[in-house]
Amino acid sequence: MDAFEQSVSEILWMEGYWVRTSIKVELTKEEKRLIGRPSSPRWELDIVAYSGRDNLLKIVECKSYLDSRGVALRAFDGSDEKSAERFKLFADGKLRAVVFERLRLQFAESGACRPNAKLCLACGRIASDADRTGLQRHFAEKNWELWDEPWLRERLKRMSDQGYENQVSAVVAKLLLRGRVE
Repeated sequence: MDAFEQSVSEILWMEGYWVRTSIKVELTKEEKRLIGRPSSPRWELDIVAYSGRDNLLKIVECKSYLDSRGVALRAFDGSDEKSAERFKLFADGKLRAVVFERLRLQFAESGACRPNAKLCLACGRIASDADRTGLQRHFAEKNWELWDEPWLRERLKRMSDQGYENQVSAVVAKLLLRGRVE
């Protein structure tokens, strides 16, 4: 797990989610054929978070892009197939349906949760204001969640205001955000 995924998972834990990272989805041979990837290895999801309070399973794709241009709308709206390749679960409806159904079955069979799920993207940087507006609109239309820089900052601020937790993200949040004049 990379540092950005760890930070997002710790935020979700702080918000009451049970969190697992690097989840392998055990697709059947038939499911692999259905998505056009017959020799695909197990599909891996960055973060899966479950809220018992809401009975909601969230599948979170993490892309920090902190020192790059950032996430752009063209990766999601169908205008740039090359960019969309980085966001396969968002771009390919059939793939998303098959992976989510198998994940729901896998988790329900293990007793981890009841079978429902929501797709989320946590990103550390969005390319431009126009991309942000377009992504917010696109994600709302798809009933997905976009967790961008303001979302992350708000939750890290909340984390800095809580009692001590021996988590890297909590310690860094306290160092950077406590007592800071805004």
